[in-house]
Amino acid sequence: MLGKFFQKPDSSLQNRVPPGQHLAKGFPVLTYGDTPYVEVKDWTLKVWGLAQKVIFTWDDLMAMPQSDFTADFHCVTTWSKLDVQWQGVKVVDFMKQVEVDPKAIHIMEHCYGDYTTNISMEDFLREENFFAHTLFGEPLPAEHGGPLRLVVPHLYAWKSAKWLNGLEFLAQEELGFWERNGYHQRGEPWAEERYSG
Repeated sequence: MLGKFFQKPDSSLQNRVPPGQHLAKGFPVLTYGDTPYVEVKDWTLKVWGLAQKVIFTWDDLMAMPQSDFTADFHCVTTWSKLDVQWQGVKVVDFMKQVEVDPKAIHIMEHCYGDYTTNISMEDFLREENFFAHTLFGEPLPAEHGGPLRLVVPHLYAWKSAKWLNGLEFLAQEELGFWERNGYHQRGEPWAEERYSG
């Protein structure tokens, strides 16, 4: 399996590939449950909790500043893909459209298919994070989280929630699906924060 689908990183990549990771030759797809298929005309992103409630449509998203991104992608199942090319909207640009209560310190990411994962405001609001709708120049496939996913390059990929359709702002940390089922609450690859306690 290692030689066919994955390879050990060259020593020159030690500053880009976290401990315990192998480089994927393709872009693996790992999904729990069925893959939701959502048309862009039906897609919405709801914001609520400790934030002014608002529902964004696809047209709203496309009217925001669009950016190109190249980012490394690290999965908790020990594979990494370098230089993934995306297009989408920076989190910091998106958040200019959102009024958040200062008491909010955490976010629950909600997704089509009822999947959830959590992220702290500190981790969410980093300049390099973005909402992706395009992958390698093509509309983001459903298998990779289309029509929209969050991408958080500095954390393991389960925090980059696929099929995103809601952001719930919270005054305290709450655990999402994977965190309730044994995954680490934060998921920092360089610290190998794969699983809880």
